[in-house]
Amino acid sequence: MNRFAELLDRLVLTPSRNGKLTLLTDYFRSVEDPDRGLALAAITGDLTIASVKPAVLRALVEERMDPVLFSYSYDYVGDLAETVSLVWPERNTPTPNPSPQGGGEAAAPLSPSPLRGGVRGGGDNDGTAPTLANVVSALQSASRSDGPKILARLLDSAGTSARFAIIKLVTGGLRIGVSARLAKQALAALGKVDVAEIEELWHGLSPPYADLFAWLEGRAPKPETAAKGLFRPVMLAHAVEAGDFDKLDPADYAAEWKWDGIRVQVVAEGGGVRLYSRTGDDVAGAFPDLAGAVDFSGVLDGELLVGTPSATGTFSDLQQRLNRKSVSAAMRERYPAFVRCYDLLQAGDEDLRALAFRQRRERLEAFVPTLDPARFDLSPLVAFAGWDELERRRTAPPHPIIEGVMLKRWDSPYLAGRPKCPWFKWKRDPHTVDAVLLYAQRGHGKRSSFYSDYTFGVWSGPEGAEELVPVGKAYFGFTDEELRRIDKYVRDNTVERFGPVRSVRADKTNGLVIEVAFEGLARSTRHKSGVAMRFPRVSRLRWDKPPAEADRIETLQALLD
Repeated sequence: MNRFAELLDRLVLTPSRNGKLTLLTDYFRSVEDPDRGLALAAITGDLTIASVKPAVLRALVEERMDPVLFSYSYDYVGDLAETVSLVWPERNTPTPNPSPQGGGEAAAPLSPSPLRGGVRGGGDNDGTAPTLANVVSALQSASRSDGPKILARLLDSAGTSARFAIIKLVTGGLRIGVSARLAKQALAALGKVDVAEIEELWHGLSPPYADLFAWLEGRAPKPETAAKGLFRPVMLAHAVEAGDFDKLDPADYAAEWKWDGIRVQVVAEGGGVRLYSRTGDDVAGAFPDLAGAVDFSGVLDGELLVGTPSATGTFSDLQQRLNRKSVSAAMRERYPAFVRCYDLLQAGDEDLRALAFRQRRERLEAFVPTLDPARFDLSPLVAFAGWDELERRRTAPPHPIIEGVMLKRWDSPYLAGRPKCPWFKWKRDPHTVDAVLLYAQRGHGKRSSFYSDYTFGVWSGPEGAEELVPVGKAYFGFTDEELRRIDKYVRDNTVERFGPVRSVRADKTNGLVIEVAFEGLARSTRHKSGVAMRFPRVSRLRWDKPPAEADRIETLQALLD
């Protein structure tokens, strides 16, 4: 457990991607099974511990310290796991009597049991500490009633870093700046294989991945999975940069609209249907109407949208159905889903990814008409003779939810990842608006000491009775130096506090104006302003601009209209 705790500590404090990659690769190389496989599952989000929830953790710590003091500590630190790991009484510290609010008894120290383990598999450097496998086994096998007691004994027996790691396992959100993709790239570096090979195997594997590590270390052949409907690594595009068009021939590229939905992969194999997001998450459960319309064998790459092919809805409409465990009949009728098809990766048992885009496009054009026309349609190509003509079409697209164009080399195979030159994305320039800072909230992790999440508003109402109404919230787009300046401004201009949130001075003569960039707008009944922004971020700080000159709500309403 100590080795895993050390890994988390170092990942949190390592800002560079390559530094994190090295830490992960070294960990997988030096720690043996099953600890490294369980660590991998925790990092990729594939480790589930159902017996303990964050609310239980709060109750346990409030039995051991004053709840108000814990609340203040949590507010100051900004991260639940870090706060609890710091305030939890050390194993040799007498545990105070439980407070009246807590009820229950204080947990006894962890007695010798299967939870304790020596140095096993390189997992720990302390013979008295439980291994990661011990901890996971104890928590996963615990019932809902026994889970809190098991967790309390584990936290009693651990040091601060190990407590932090245990709590991260329980709460499920590591927040260490490592994506599942980066963890897989570390595995690829360990075994000196292409990360695409690992991604293709991934959905047929399960923790603690002993067969996978055996293959990567050359001790066993590559795992073969009988699972059907596996995810195919997605091909991604580079953003167009200055000077790119000077080196590209328009005749070498096809262009198609970039629709504002979510990229999906429809996999129909062996009688099963999967609907994968670009990160490999199966979202078919939220779209049973779409999955039920799949009556083919193959793999399609496309954009998930709502509405109908002839009347496409907005991204805000799509959000009504995303991340739902169940979808009512009324929701399915109001927001029907369909896929706008970009590519055909497999037809029956024939893998088409090695073919040129021109050949795959011809196959796709023949394939889509055989599908349910209410659930699948073909993404149209955009005709253009040169880059200037395409630029004119890009800036005036035929539909409001088009966010730009995609460029694809006619001769490009379908390659995993983001290879340079085969595909480019040329998005529309973002909209901008000048807004006034209204509220600021503490960040998390490395930003827990700064006010880094900002709610901003624009002017609304008749002249003489104008007020600022919130229109969005942003937490990125600024430099570290700008963050420090905004944080100081928030502290110097606070007028009210609401837990971790501060309200700042904002009127006609006092306030910080922020130029906010965003991708689009949608009407919203949940917000007082009536609008919701898509991907808002801080574009620049307008220290020079008086708040009275910030934009009005009519500016945003005109964009909607």
